[in-house]
Amino acid sequence: MANHSQLGFQDASSPIMEELIQFHDHALMVALAICSLVLYLLTLMLTEKLSSSTVDAQEIELVWTILPAMVLITLALPSLRILYMMDEINEPDLTLKAIGHQWYWTYEYTDFKDLTFDSYMIPTADLPLGHFRLLEVDHRVIVPTGSTVRVIVTADDVLHSWAVPSLGVKTDAIPGRLNQTSFLATRPGVYYGQCSEICGANHSFMPIVVESAPLPNFEHWSSSLSS
Repeated sequence: MANHSQLGFQDASSPIMEELIQFHDHALMVALAICSLVLYLLTLMLTEKLSSSTVDAQEIELVWTILPAMVLITLALPSLRILYMMDEINEPDLTLKAIGHQWYWTYEYTDFKDLTFDSYMIPTADLPLGHFRLLEVDHRVIVPTGSTVRVIVTADDVLHSWAVPSLGVKTDAIPGRLNQTSFLATRPGVYYGQCSEICGANHSFMPIVVESAPLPNFEHWSSSLSS
């Protein structure tokens, strides 16, 4: 999760989030090159003596047409690649259904029989020592580490959004519609998120907690709940 005074992204815990951070850095380098060029030209115009010599209009038009097109290509190609990677879901190992309510989440593990539960935020007065205020829930989502998890997202009442920044996941929950996304947690840990769509008075009080655990721990947890 984010630290105090943190300016960058949270540490990536999935391949998709790693790609997103790399693309962000790539786009910033392109923007820095453009700003440096513009600053250099402005400085040159302000400090150098003006000249009456002109350049052929066709040469100028060729440069200011091709150069921006090349810049757009350097941004578009990696962006489209990541978009297709985020949209592609190949043979998931586990399917999780997340249903948004005002103001809590319901989770259903569709690969298991009768494995479903509601997830509410723990009030500050009942929060155990060392846990995060407004982010901890009474029932966490447990997923196996290194497994592709498909998440089917919908809502029961109003618009919600299921978002976990460290995993690179953010999908709108729309009543009457099923949206899907996927993630793969690369290491064990606890990842925090929140509803990212304004959904009413208690919008700030429906956090998301995903815990990535080794496969034997996940199997023990799922068998204890479904039995």
